[in-house]
Amino acid sequence: MSYVNAFAAAVPTANREKFKKHAEIAAGIFKENGALSVVECWGNDVPDGKVTSFPMAVKLKADETVVFGWLIWPDKATSDAAMEKMMADPRMQPDANPMPFDGQRMIFGGFETIVKA
Repeated sequence: MSYVNAFAAAVPTANREKFKKHAEIAAGIFKENGALSVVECWGNDVPDGKVTSFPMAVKLKADETVVFGWLIWPDKATSDAAMEKMMADPRMQPDANPMPFDGQRMIFGGFETIVKA
């Protein structure tokens, strides 16, 4: 089965278009490096929680929006190789494609698919 990378981040709401441009560039590079699918989502119904929530996980501030995304890969090996290539790709360097959000508050992980319906 496929392998999934997922993430959530807090993006300044005013940076929506900057984030979209950043994400479009990154998505193209991920696809060049073997991603089967790339999805980036802008939160519009992301409630605060009492114990846990997306806003709590990313330490959301009043002027920010939660974004959530995932990448589908054929397998973990392809994902790992692509991540190395992404870090070295000049199109992803901060001077060429700066992250329009605080990357230190992004949460991310890799997941093995166990059910696909």
